[in-house]
Amino acid sequence: MINIGFGPNIILGIVIIIAVLGLYFLRTIKYDLSRDIDIFFTTLGLIYSSILIIHGWRLDPILLFGQILIIVTLLSIGWENIRLRGLVSKNHQFLNDD
Repeated sequence: MINIGFGPNIILGIVIIIAVLGLYFLRTIKYDLSRDIDIFFTTLGLIYSSILIIHGWRLDPILLFGQILIIVTLLSIGWENIRLRGLVSKNHQFLNDD
């Protein structure tokens, strides 16, 4: 039985879906920042978010807090990773121009 009730788990699942789809569409927006492994991480993120949306109603408050901490940590590390990819790409272009 699938029991989907609106709660914080839905919000967390939607945040993860938006984040991983942003990582996927990074390939079309700025190709030099994308990597082949991004498709794998996008797939894992979509699976994780669907599990969180469908079965997140069973989370106790402390488990939900743990999921919030994991997601915030994951998003901040992902943001830093993409930012560093941009700096490396810019630095690589600068070195090739000389």
